[in-house]
Amino acid sequence: MSKWIASAAFAFAAAAGAQDTPPGELVKSVMLDIQASVAQDKDLQAGDRDKTIALIEQKALPHFNFVSMTSLAVGPAWQKATPEQKKRLVEGFRGLLTRTYASSVNSFRDQKLDFRPVRMKPADTDVTVLVRVLQSGAQPLDIEYDMEKTVRGWKCYDVRVGGISLVVNYRTEFANLVREGGVDGLINALEAKNKSAERPAAATAKK
Repeated sequence: MSKWIASAAFAFAAAAGAQDTPPGELVKSVMLDIQASVAQDKDLQAGDRDKTIALIEQKALPHFNFVSMTSLAVGPAWQKATPEQKKRLVEGFRGLLTRTYASSVNSFRDQKLDFRPVRMKPADTDVTVLVRVLQSGAQPLDIEYDMEKTVRGWKCYDVRVGGISLVVNYRTEFANLVREGGVDGLINALEAKNKSAERPAAATAKK
């Protein structure tokens, strides 16, 4: 389920001019764009890690509010962190989500998606966009994108798949790491995970 959460997160990307696009339309257009990109690229279908990470970095990462996501995942310890620690936490969490689940983008290639109407008022600045994944022989899977309006357009700050939050999914783990080693302990753990995720790709590239 954790891979579904992250793959759902990174299936959400955006294009230029997204600042003026309503959240429901934005999610629909960019998820379909991700599907098309994977369907047309055999390297992505085969799980090419470097190419998948490049796709994520180009289309998805600029449209997530990683500061909000990281602060929610870290919890109360975020308020005690120094500016430098916060910077490293955001970088570490961003890298963790990108590298750990890069291969999951491919799971959305052949999925049928039902984009539900967004209930919102013109003045709303925080909305949830629901996308229903239609699965043959199984109940539909709900993906909910929590989005907030910023000066740079709508940004996603959490994703829930089947009711399970991407942010909350990490909160207990992060709290335990902070309890054991403080904020620096969490930072070190995130950086170590990202480095270990980089090693297999580097080893493959040398072959």
